[in-house]
Amino acid sequence: MVTLKELAKQLDVSISTVSKALHDSDEIGRETIIRVKTLAQQLNYKPNKVALSLKNQKTKTIGVIIPDILNHFFAKVLFGIEKEATKHGYNIITCLSNESLEKEVKSIELLTTGSADGLILALSEETIVKSKFTHFNKLKENNVPLVMFDRVLKDFECDKVIIDDFLVAQQATQFLIDKKRKNIAFISAIDELNVGKSRKAGFIKKINDVFKKEKVPLILIMNEDSNYHEELAMFFKNNSNVDGIISADNKLGTMALNIAKDIGYKIPSEMSIIGFADEMTSEMSTPKLSYVKQNAEIIGNISVRLLIDRLNLEVNDINYLTKIIPVEIYDKEI
Repeated sequence: MVTLKELAKQLDVSISTVSKALHDSDEIGRETIIRVKTLAQQLNYKPNKVALSLKNQKTKTIGVIIPDILNHFFAKVLFGIEKEATKHGYNIITCLSNESLEKEVKSIELLTTGSADGLILALSEETIVKSKFTHFNKLKENNVPLVMFDRVLKDFECDKVIIDDFLVAQQATQFLIDKKRKNIAFISAIDELNVGKSRKAGFIKKINDVFKKEKVPLILIMNEDSNYHEELAMFFKNNSNVDGIISADNKLGTMALNIAKDIGYKIPSEMSIIGFADEMTSEMSTPKLSYVKQNAEIIGNISVRLLIDRLNLEVNDINYLTKIIPVEIYDKEI
């Protein structure tokens, strides 16, 4: 690898001159800058990022930890992070926790040993279920800038990017009520997560507010060991009067729509279904699934901006922000 010293030797100038020329310093003449950059390009000179980080304490790199890259929501957030980071001159290093507490801890250790200036992450499912958060306290002690998104620790002091899951679930429920649906069910496979709990609570609140004591909120909770297809089919058979479904995540809505249709429901005339999903998920069924668009790419964009703003602060523990991203409801029954 070509070094500044080798460039300086070939050009018969000082290392300082080469460095300043590569950075277009006003102290260096235009002719010298052209000579230095031309040779650097010819020899394919690349800055030594390790050396730069030691000198400047900055890597211009953001560490990102994603719970599940196969989840389309997280993939879209990552796309937004990469796009915004590039715009600001940052690289990203992405690690996958695969919903594992151990992998989350190891990823944080890897990224905070000089590889990244700060972190953006969503909590793994195991971290939430086991309530193990001491690794975040270490980040705080070491002044590592951190932005949490979607799955966040409510009482941990850091910047956060979320949607208002409780409110949005109420809006999704009202969406079905406006379609004259009177027997609405809530289905979820993410009830152990904070976002799942908030969405369920929002649904219950809206049903109780609108129907008072006339109806008990109808809820189906599944987990990773569930046979989703069988449980959904049995649920429909045992609750034949259901005419509206809210799915808490981005896959059960489409599955419920397809199963209901196979059982014999006429959709949308006899049943309306809405999920926390996106256009791609909606396209996977006929008719299309109505959905709550969580604006995942925007969540990624805002997460990067918050982290860079934090990196530029001299004091790291003041004025933490929680950005609530607005959502959009898309009615595909129209």
